[in-house]
Amino acid sequence: MDEVFKALADASRRQLLDSLNTRNGQTLSELCAGLDMARQSVSKHLAVLENANLITTVWRGRQKLHYLNAEPITAIADRWINRYHRERAQALADLKSALEQPMGSNDFVYTTYIRTTPQRLWQALTDPAFTRRYWGVAFETDWTVGSTMTWEEGGNTISDPEQVVLEAQPHRRLSYTWHTFTPQWAKAAGISEEVLAGLAEEPRSKVTFEIEPLGETVKLTVIHESEPGSTALGLFSQGWPHLLSGLKTLLETGEPLPAG
Repeated sequence: MDEVFKALADASRRQLLDSLNTRNGQTLSELCAGLDMARQSVSKHLAVLENANLITTVWRGRQKLHYLNAEPITAIADRWINRYHRERAQALADLKSALEQPMGSNDFVYTTYIRTTPQRLWQALTDPAFTRRYWGVAFETDWTVGSTMTWEEGGNTISDPEQVVLEAQPHRRLSYTWHTFTPQWAKAAGISEEVLAGLAEEPRSKVTFEIEPLGETVKLTVIHESEPGSTALGLFSQGWPHLLSGLKTLLETGEPLPAG
């Protein structure tokens, strides 16, 4: 957390975060064009922000895109905000909200560091007995590319030929299409009929998990891609931080986050 507060203490770095909050997923050139800073200075500030995990980067072909990352702000909120009235920490809460709901991008990108092994993390992402504990979801699939996936959550089963595994490199990378939005799922999740109708009209999204070992920890980057103007993006942005906090807690402590 020391690195987070040091990074946020600099006005130029806060300006870079503001730029990404306005339009997430920018290249270095795009960030330089919108700010009155030399390219070298922007690069140095981005390195500090990335070291503090306030931003994360994703390569798309030859382009390196920069995204806001909600993980450190979520950690700060989990540590302190619940002890006080929301009004006493409004500035921090506003920043947390902004980072969890990125604008100007069709992707949700989130990076967290977990004290575990790639093998254990892969198990946590694929083993139904594991996923039920922090996610409440179980997958039925053989995890080979092209295989269909059946989702089971809260007694509801979601099956569809387009729910498929897109990529599976054990302990390194996993990608699959997102589940089908059914009336049963919407009722259990508290989603209105109006929102459900909007979700049903959208092309199916996909999620990718990138796993990178770093000493005694593993860097996990989650990329959830959706179409322009996606209604689902807002749901992903709100849901993933809590879900991944639960995954991290379970792997590091052996116990899931408390319910509620």
